[in-house]
Amino acid sequence: MLKPDNQTISWSIFEFGQWKLYLAASEKGLCYVGSPGQSFNELEASMHKRFPEARIVESKEELKLYADELGAYFRGERRGFSHPIDIKGTTFQEEIWNVLKEIPYGETYSYSDIAQRINRPAAVRAVGTAIGANPVLVTLPCHRVIGKNGAITGYRGGIEMKEFLLRLEGKHAQVALNGKC
Repeated sequence: MLKPDNQTISWSIFEFGQWKLYLAASEKGLCYVGSPGQSFNELEASMHKRFPEARIVESKEELKLYADELGAYFRGERRGFSHPIDIKGTTFQEEIWNVLKEIPYGETYSYSDIAQRINRPAAVRAVGTAIGANPVLVTLPCHRVIGKNGAITGYRGGIEMKEFLLRLEGKHAQVALNGKC
């Protein structure tokens, strides 16, 4: 069970093109980037699960730094993020999320690559489950994880967003999109 924190979680809406994403941050950093088209309920459920004692308040000002960096990334003006993140999960999830941080911009790893990196080659499905629980889409680049055969696989943000992000990141991602990875 995750240890509860008494704190305030600020949230806001970030819009880019046809996508509307909820963002949330604690005093420690960005703690949530939502899925396109999802309701406030997705954010609220995630926050109550990970920060059960937190107060959730709307604050566009508190999320401006994060929204500005995310917008610059989506426009191709940034290759990474400088803002802190505040993610909480199981020990296994956090181990997988730390590997995600190491995937370079424009490159892709397979689920089995990640399982190998943590010395658990048989844990491919568990790796996929941990990646699916990533609370900060884009910022923690789970979109850079593809099937072993190069296939574009599930993504909490939807396949359309995953394909957009991989195309945005360039040459290596294009190879993955063509299934020749």
